[in-house]
Amino acid sequence: MSASAPSLNEALAVLGLHGPADQAAVVRAFRMAVKAARPDLPGGDDARFRRVIAAYRLIQSQGGGRAALAGPTRRPAPLPVIGLTPYQALSGGVTTIRLGERTLRVRVPAGMRTGDHLRLRGTSPNGGDLFLPVLIRSADGLTVVGDDLHMTWPTPRRLLTDGGRVEIDTHAGVQTSWVTPGLVDPVRLRLRGLGLPARGRRRQGHLFVHLTPADDVPSAAEDLLARFTRVWTPDRMAA
Repeated sequence: MSASAPSLNEALAVLGLHGPADQAAVVRAFRMAVKAARPDLPGGDDARFRRVIAAYRLIQSQGGGRAALAGPTRRPAPLPVIGLTPYQALSGGVTTIRLGERTLRVRVPAGMRTGDHLRLRGTSPNGGDLFLPVLIRSADGLTVVGDDLHMTWPTPRRLLTDGGRVEIDTHAGVQTSWVTPGLVDPVRLRLRGLGLPARGRRRQGHLFVHLTPADDVPSAAEDLLARFTRVWTPDRMAA
């Protein structure tokens, strides 16, 4: 939105609207945009916050967006959601989204959380910026809740009953922890600092491992040894 003479279409773009919109759509878009821009929240920005409010006031002064309607009222196309896996949230990377007829490759920084908004410069129909919401979906045995990761790990029943050392194959490698005898199901371990990385005002998360009772489950070290043995059998060495 230009600083000198912002147009109604530019104001609509600031709110993430691609074209004509009715009053209800304008209000919904404003609430989402102003919440994402609040400077007291992670990912917020004071200048963007002021632009959103100014854009909304301009739209309201011209009839709540109805002046932009050039025909029958139609709902604007919904903004796409940037879907991430937990591994992408951990390490960042590149993902693709559909924006109208276009397919965009988007680089995502590490540490994004569900509910954050990612700024795509110059991608709105009027050449302005879009702020698209982020959603982290469960994948690869991991679930993200806030700053923390959650996973399950099958554990021998005898170990849960008698206590002892448990080796857990995590995204950060094999981690060793200790189980106290006599714990009541469900048993959950916290591995500090193995959740989502700190970003802005968001703290470093943890990894919570839910131990599920199972029979004859090899440890991570036993599983690694078994795989090594299968590879380096005498028959393979002879070949």
